[in-house]
Formats: sequence, C-alpha cells, structure tokens
Amino acid sequence: MRRAGILMPITALPSPWGVGTMGAEARSFIDFLAEAGVSVWQVLPIVPTSYGDSPYQSFSTYAGNPYLIDLDDLAAEGLLDRTEYAGRTWSSQADRVDYGALYEARFDVLACAARRLASAHPDELRAFCKREASWLDDYALFMALKEAHGGASWNTWEAALRHRQPVELARARMELADRVRFWQAVQCLFFRQWESLRIYARTAGIRIMGDLPFYVALDSADVWAHPEQFQLDEELRPTEIAGVPPDGFSAIGQIWGNPLFAWDRMKAEGYAWWIDRISFQLRLYDILRIDHFRGFDSYFAIPTGAATAAGGRWRKGPGKALFQALRFAVGDVSIVAEDLGYLTPSVRQLLDDTGFPGMKVLEFAFDTRDSEAGDDTYLPFAYPENSVAYVGTHDNDTALGWLANAPAPDTRTAREYLRLDDREGEGWGMMRGIWASASELAVVQMQDVLELGSEARINTPSTLGGNWTWRARPGFASRSLAARLRHQLHLYHRIPADEARVATAANGAAEPTSKED
Repeated sequence: MRRAGILMPITALPSPWGVGTMGAEARSFIDFLAEAGVSVWQVLPIVPTSYGDSPYQSFSTYAGNPYLIDLDDLAAEGLLDRTEYAGRTWSSQADRVDYGALYEARFDVLACAARRLASAHPDELRAFCKREASWLDDYALFMALKEAHGGASWNTWEAALRHRQPVELARARMELADRVRFWQAVQCLFFRQWESLRIYARTAGIRIMGDLPFYVALDSADVWAHPEQFQLDEELRPTEIAGVPPDGFSAIGQIWGNPLFAWDRMKAEGYAWWIDRISFQLRLYDILRIDHFRGFDSYFAIPTGAATAAGGRWRKGPGKALFQALRFAVGDVSIVAEDLGYLTPSVRQLLDDTGFPGMKVLEFAFDTRDSEAGDDTYLPFAYPENSVAYVGTHDNDTALGWLANAPAPDTRTAREYLRLDDREGEGWGMMRGIWASASELAVVQMQDVLELGSEARINTPSTLGGNWTWRARPGFASRSLAARLRHQLHLYHRIPADEARVATAANGAAEPTSKED
C-alpha cells in the first residue's frame, strides 16, 4: 500500500525545557500527521547520547534517552513538582538543543521523579527491573561506575572492573546501590512514557519507524558487558575499528571508531546477540530501519590509530545467514535496509535475499561528485515498489539547502527534471518527485515541509559540532500546513482510499497547491 512518512527527530520537537520530548508536543505532532494523511513517523535512535551528542554513538543499544522524558507529564502524575524544573535555564535558543545545559540540570530533576516513582509505584518499578534485567542490570551499573570515574570510558577503569571480575562487580553494586537504583528508575520512567506514546500513535493510525545503528559505541554497556562479541585484544582494546572509505560525504573517508563485531563467534552462537538486539527494537517500533545495512555483507576495517580511513580494507560479513536465523527466531519482520553508499553486486544480492526494501535518495540522483550517485537508479522513475524514497535523509541537507549549495550543474539538472518553480515552492517540487514515484513509502524531512534551508540540517557527516541540535519552533505543525500536505498525498495516492474519501467529503474541494493560493 502506498504510504507517506515524515522524518522528525523527537529531540527536534518544541518544548520549554530545552529539548523535544515524548509529551504533549509529541502527541500534537501525531495529531498533525493523522490530519495530514501521513501514516509513518520516522524517528532517529531514541537511545542515550554520549560525547558528541550523536544518537548513533550511545552508551547503550537498549536504554532510552533520559532527555526525552517529558517533565510536564511527570508533574501531571505527581512525580514532579513544577517548581523543581520550571525555573531553570534549559536553552538559550528556542530552535536549538543545548546538550550541555541538559547534562548539567536534567538528572537532578529526574532524581526527584525517580525517588517518587520508587515510593509511589514500587511494584511497577520492581516488575520493570525484573523484565528488563538482561540488559538493565549491566547498564545501570555501567552508568553508576561512569559517574564514580568522572565520566571516563570503561576501558580506562581499573583492571578488575574492566575485566568484570565477579568480586569487584558485587562490591561495586553494593557501594553504588543508590545510583544503580536511580538509573533503573530513569529507564522505567522512559519506557512507561514511550509505551504511552506508542499507544497514542497506534490509536491515531500512525506507525513509528525506528532507527537501529549498525555499530555500537566502544564506550558502552554493550561492549563492557559482552566484550567477547567484539574484535578486542587481551587488554580489551579494538584491534581494528569501523568506518567507511572515501565517498561523496568525505574525500578521506570516515573513521567512526566503533569496535568491529566478532562475526565468527556470533555465527557459532546462532547470532543470538543480534537476534536479541533486533527483537528488542521490534518491541519498540512498528518498522525498523537498520543503518549501514551493507555492513552485513562486508564491512570496512581500519587499523586502530590510523589518521584517515585510507588504509582500511573490506572484510566479509555474515550475509544472509544472520537474517535466516532472525526469521527462524521471530518470524517475518518489518525492516528497512539503509543500503546507501558503496554498493557491490553482493550487497544488492543480500538485499534481494532478505526481501527488505532499500532506500532511494533523490538528491543523489543529480550529484555528479559521487560515482555511486548521479545515476538513473536514484531518479524517481527507476524506484521499485519495494523501496523507501527520500528527498534526503538526516545525513543530507534539506531540499532548499541542497538547491542553494550543491554544484550549479547538479541543481540545474534537478530544476529541469522536476520542473521546479517558485510558485509551487522548489522544496515542495522535490517532495512531489518522490511522492509520484512507485516506492511504497515516501518519507520527507519535516524541515522540507516547513521550507527551511541549511540552518535546519540535522547532521553533516565528518564534522564536529553543530549537529543534532535543530528544533522546530512552537506552532510549526499548523492545520493549514496539514491541509496542504494532505491534498498532495491524496493526489499521489499515498492516503488509503477510505481516508481519501473522508478527506474529500470533509474538504468539499481540493486544497490549493501553490504558496500564492
């Protein structure tokens, strides 16, 4: 069924408290999507962010981001008093996230809510900790130990803790018991709000598409608790690290720094670590996008300590065997494969073998700087039904930003191919290009719906600072904008027929499609 989606990070929602959350603005955004005929809300990873504030470098692949917990909702159920958070300075700019301010102030506020949760709902907290013990026990102790070590990475801790000697772990759990309970309670607060938001979305007919990073961060509870699943030496240091070779994003490639997976051991264990990880994500989302899908076919290994990615080499990944094991364990799954970047025939074959839809990015169709882009496969007429179409992803510029900054020959071709003009709005013309394609799902960034430029870009790969901070201003999701969006989706049959008939009857006539109208 032809559907439409919007990519909007939860952190980018408006809020008086410094960052978008799972509260009233998230529910209001779901209402906007439903009114606009959009049926999929794509979010970025909802895991805790670490240094650099990237949701793709997290302290845990399982835990929820404490910043996303809504303070007003906690106050409404008596877990906070508004005076405990309303008087603080959360951000100096309404359209930017100040992660430093959040780090300094958020956890003191959450500590108040955590204490009241333990007092008012002890049975709920106890049941949550028991249900999630397989990852929560290690994560809560990991975070308590990080605090005790001034935030230092676990691979700098004393050897007994690095190597998880049972006696030392037991001692740490006893000495840090209060902080361990705090981090457990914070996760309970997160997941009770997430489940409430999921129910709200489901009731409104909105499916949430989550995002699973391929790699996990070295400084994470995942690597500390399960070092055998990664390519580490006897001192628990990565022997090689993850990244990608030179491409359209970077002429020298990218060094991500993540440890690589010990695929031979994972295979011997029936890929249990991956099955647990993906199964958990499918509890949270209706659809799961897996980032860097090509890593399952082959992955780029860079010598630890290298200055650039130039000295890296490709190594073979698990291939379809992992997904055969996954399907055997959990049945059919709704997964989208991020198959962008350097693709080989074997990567394409893996995508065919799994049957997962891949991704098509319109901006790539006109990019003559990248040999993998600028070809017919990224032009809308070539998109297969089993694909997800984008103007750009969170790693790309906005539509208007791309038109303003891409090389003139690229933008000239795009304007001619898509017949872009100011009357319709050039950004809306680019969105029209993917809505009209054969892709079953077409996803646009909310910044493009709002006709914003590069100032609203989410992430620029291979750069430090300024990423992941954009936020929409209050009132951004207006009813008139929903009506305009709904009309376009109706035109391109991206609203189910029964909903489209209701829309036509309610509106009485087609909504205007140009800015002047």
